[in-house]
Amino acid sequence: MKKLILLFSIFTLISCSDNDPQEQLKNLNGYWQIEKVEIENDSVVEYSLSQYIDYIEINDSVGFRKKLKPKIDGGFIEASNDSEKITAKIEENSLILYYSTPFAEWKEEVLEATEEKLLILNRDDKKYYYQKYEPLINQDEEETQE
Repeated sequence: MKKLILLFSIFTLISCSDNDPQEQLKNLNGYWQIEKVEIENDSVVEYSLSQYIDYIEINDSVGFRKKLKPKIDGGFIEASNDSEKITAKIEENSLILYYSTPFAEWKEEVLEATEEKLLILNRDDKKYYYQKYEPLINQDEEETQE
């Protein structure tokens, strides 16, 4: 019985650390490429290659999200001059992102945020799956080939 309780305790600690809102917040910054959107349990839209990526930057729970268009050389072009202001808050052991623009305000819940993956639930109960963006040509590789 003691072994069973110990195993359950270890499993609980491991699973809780994956959903720790403080850790999720640390992993949000960076370039994210959308993989798919789950509209309903049986309805998924796959994105094999998107022409835009999301750049997220949050410091001290305040930041922004901006759409960027990757260039072949590894750089970026701003998709627009607009960005969405983000305020991150931990509520009921969940990481909630509050967005605002001059035109609207809304919130989304971060379900998972690791160094490589991001999963967000929006206000319409759609799940957005992202992966860390990797440029087609890495600047370091390009320099070593010259």
